Amino acid sequence: PTQAAVSSAIERMHATRIVIAHRLSTVRAADRIIVLDAGSVVQQGTYDELVETDGLFRRLALRQIA
Repeated sequence: PTQAAVSSAIERMHATRIVIAHRLSTVRAADRIIVLDAGSVVQQGTYDELVETDGLFRRLALRQIA
């Protein structure tokens, strides 16, 4: 199955999932994203909130978009 099929099946289950992702598009629809750096929480919020806020998540997102 594709990532989209797996994600769709999990969403239908209304399950909580913990996702470790390097590709930020994987967490775009997440209710809450927690950003870790060197083992510490440095940011948290939705994808849109984190992209609009100066910080590690935004820098990584801009790098992946480029």
